[in-house]
Amino acid sequence: MFFKNIQKNMSLSYLPFYLKGEVVKGFGRGSKDLGCPTANYPRDIAKLLPQDVKPGVYYGWAKVDSEPVQKMVVNIGWCPFYQNKELSIETHVIHDFGRDFYGSTLKICIVGYLRPEKNFKSLDELIAAIEQDIENARAVLDLPDSIKLKDETFFSDQ
Repeated sequence: MFFKNIQKNMSLSYLPFYLKGEVVKGFGRGSKDLGCPTANYPRDIAKLLPQDVKPGVYYGWAKVDSEPVQKMVVNIGWCPFYQNKELSIETHVIHDFGRDFYGSTLKICIVGYLRPEKNFKSLDELIAAIEQDIENARAVLDLPDSIKLKDETFFSDQ
């Protein structure tokens, strides 16, 4: 396939995986340092992850409040470049809302795995990897197996 860096042949029996929670302020790096705003869950949401979850970058679907479902990428892990001490879940919704949405409800369906977490030699290298992750997510979410999860009842407003 034409996707760069997508991990294949991995046993990810916990996928698809669904999370729901309130968007809270994160570290403030997404928009400022990386040009990639992220919606962050409170730290206790990470405790809901499957025990065998692999740290890394995933792709899937996201819904903010009653907005339409959008494509997303999510990093689950410790962000080695920034040397986080706690596991975080940082979601980039691939849509320009034109506003922050702290306090909103974010539902995500994690569909697949793009790559493991890794450290980068520079901020530019990290930004390039994030841009590639977004490009890969856009493409793979257009495939039939991914599209069908966009319409899951999990995303209904009830």
